[in-house]
Amino acid sequence: MEFEKQLEEWMKLDYVLPEDLPNIELYMDQVTTFLEEQLKNTKRFEEDKIFTKTMINNYAKNNLLPPPVKKKYSKEHMILLLFIYYYKNLLSFHDIEQLFRPITGQHFNSSSEPSLSRIYEEVFSLEDQQMERLKADIRAKFQAAEETFSDFPVEDQEYLQLFAFISELSFDVYLKKQMVEMMIDQLREESDADSPDTRKKR
Repeated sequence: MEFEKQLEEWMKLDYVLPEDLPNIELYMDQVTTFLEEQLKNTKRFEEDKIFTKTMINNYAKNNLLPPPVKKKYSKEHMILLLFIYYYKNLLSFHDIEQLFRPITGQHFNSSSEPSLSRIYEEVFSLEDQQMERLKADIRAKFQAAEETFSDFPVEDQEYLQLFAFISELSFDVYLKKQMVEMMIDQLREESDADSPDTRKKR
């Protein structure tokens, strides 16, 4: 079925395996080159850039990424950049910084437990199960969209049903984005409540 082929294409997720991350520290040019090569299949347009020097410097300025040591980036830096890559089209810098705060504060050091590598590996180990659930959900949305506009002329149905399908998917993304933002707001409130300045005011 054409839809099934299309679904398989849509649901391809290329991500960098923990064991593929370099175990040596890299300079900025090496970081951008490595990530560009590893994530090139995720680009929508050929001319898109995965990361630029300016982007990475901005992440450090906005506290998403600890600064490099002697201009070199560690494996832990690389893992955070990968998380940023997947979050940046969904969340604001402010939200990502809040979400990362415990990670960068407690797990960025290479000797911390669990290590950032373990956290990264654990999170992406959920991929296979999640993919199957997502495929089932997308199939159901597609079938529901195909049943819409049945009383419209055939020449209009195809586009209107596609519009209905895209709208369903978009609403799903919107709702989940709202949920993520509310969870991060809750983290922020809890963090603010535990801050020394807040405790002094009590």
